[in-house]
Amino acid sequence: MSKNTKQSSSEVSKLAAATLTDSNSSAIAKKLAASVVSQSNSNKQTGKELESLASQVLQSAKYSDDTKTLAGSVLAQANKDR
Repeated sequence: MSKNTKQSSSEVSKLAAATLTDSNSSAIAKKLAASVVSQSNSNKQTGKELESLASQVLQSAKYSDDTKTLAGSVLAQANKDR
């Protein structure tokens, strides 16, 4: 199994931190943001469940651009063998 070594960018990490502290952010946005923060400056990879959630967010028109940015970052850090 190959290891994905991508990490969250500082720009996306800042967005994630802001999302986590914003009381108006949705639970899904906060879940994605938590994953982004945990993957910045680490070699952690996205789990299968969160990978599926991020994919659903990107395919839906109901989520904001910021939430989709977080989802894209989460997917970019997924295990490429799945």
